[in-house]
Amino acid sequence: METTYIKPFKNGLIEYYAALNNYALMLTKDKDNAVDLVQETVLKAMRYEAKFSEGTNLKGWLFTIMKNTFINEYRRNAKRNTFLDSTDNTFYLDSTPVKAKNDAEMRFIRKDLESAISQLPKDLEYTFRRNMIGFKYHEIAEELNIPIGTVKTRIFVAKKKLRTILSEYQDSFGFKSKA
Repeated sequence: METTYIKPFKNGLIEYYAALNNYALMLTKDKDNAVDLVQETVLKAMRYEAKFSEGTNLKGWLFTIMKNTFINEYRRNAKRNTFLDSTDNTFYLDSTPVKAKNDAEMRFIRKDLESAISQLPKDLEYTFRRNMIGFKYHEIAEELNIPIGTVKTRIFVAKKKLRTILSEYQDSFGFKSKA
């Protein structure tokens, strides 16, 4: 009787296969594309198995490969779908748009959003604003000298309060309350 030895790496691939499928479906929103993404991810993982260090987070490594593969494929498709007009007739390109843009509604929304943010308690408001302009959780935590978990909690609570304050926009923009 012959026994087959499966390396721990391959066991991990088998173990996380369902999780990879779920993550791929979340990224692609299409079953066929998700299957292709999982296959591509597993293929790359096997190709670069030597770069994987035993004892590190295999699931995280696989998810990173999948995310990067998805992003690269998206960029490749975006470039492929770019239309380049090489004709000399630039009339349509040079003409001004017929329709005038109306910013009034957006100004009201911005005003309401700004008012809602300013109603938050100061610690939540500051943390939320820092995150909103692009600061990462760890950067905010370092700046305020607080644990990263506190930063995440403050941002979560701020979003929850803003959803309540701005509930009138839920129907207009198709948001559902998570409160």
